Amino acid sequence: MNSSSSINVPHDTLCRQLQVIFDAWGMPPDQSEPTVQVMTETDLRGIDSHGIAMLDSYNRLRRSGRLNLHPKRRILRETAATALVDADAGLGHPISIYAMGLAVDKALEAGAGVVTVKNSHHFGAAGIYTEVAVRRGCIGMATTTTRMVAMVPTWGADAVLGTNPIAFAAPTRRNGTFLLDMATTTSALGKVRVRQQRNLPLPVGWAVDDNGAPVTEADFVIKNIFGGGAKSGLTPLGGTYESGSHKGYGLAVMVQILSGVLAGGSFAPVRSKTQRPNEPDNIAHFFFAIDPHAFRTGSDFEDDMDRMIDVLHSTRPADPANPVLIAGDRERGERERRLAGGIPLPGPLIDTVRATAEECNAPFLLA
Repeated sequence: MNSSSSINVPHDTLCRQLQVIFDAWGMPPDQSEPTVQVMTETDLRGIDSHGIAMLDSYNRLRRSGRLNLHPKRRILRETAATALVDADAGLGHPISIYAMGLAVDKALEAGAGVVTVKNSHHFGAAGIYTEVAVRRGCIGMATTTTRMVAMVPTWGADAVLGTNPIAFAAPTRRNGTFLLDMATTTSALGKVRVRQQRNLPLPVGWAVDDNGAPVTEADFVIKNIFGGGAKSGLTPLGGTYESGSHKGYGLAVMVQILSGVLAGGSFAPVRSKTQRPNEPDNIAHFFFAIDPHAFRTGSDFEDDMDRMIDVLHSTRPADPANPVLIAGDRERGERERRLAGGIPLPGPLIDTVRATAEECNAPFLLA
């Protein structure tokens, strides 16, 4: 398909396409169904970097032998409020739904629950899992390490950290859920990939070369982060020290501690020196649930959330065309639009999905 062309794919068609590919790979339903659910929900929300765009990456993990298609999770350590779970080198989506559910179970008993996961792989968009907590009346937080080194620390010349995302969600009664989902880099690596696929330049401040100079060529950044050419990487949230990049850098290290160090997951620049081609990545995740009713009575917490959000929404905008939003508003609006009109997929991504389907003799459904 032409690189500039795209098609809008109905949500149910996207679900079926992923399902038939995972079936052809031999993934059992307990693994494939939650993975399809999370990936397509991610695309519905407009987080194009973490949905079906990740399929090729997962296929490469499968072919390399790093990905276990039939994992058997194990709880390695557990208390009334905590647990450490081994994902057995499976994809991160199913184990993350389970782990956040377990954290909520513990929060509803003890007031708060923390579950960490080790020996996992990429889990998609972190915010999806915080909503597991919200649907059961809890506050949810999720963080994860990553496979790639992508972030250049403030004042650094080499990439040594991942994009190390943080997600946080809190329930309301009237308003939409407050749902913050952010990379600790100025941009998520997947968004750079999306711009590469669409032949779009990067905004100044997203990436730098090994001299600290801004880079705007998405292809250059992707090729370098994935192992080619001269060194290049993403900036910490803030872009430059003067704009607060040291804060983004600090948050990324915090995520590495909560997810990787606490769970016993790998640290990418260390792992990359010893990892054999078929060894799992040992990505680690952190899930935290809080029961607001351990602190507030009745619906006091949700009512105060609504009052706060009402004030924020009613803030006078600098530009009337751009009203003040809260985290999660944009994604909810995009979800409604894409449910009605389909999910836009660029030509190169369609071609990649077609090739993946053909490779495993699965039907191609996106034509």
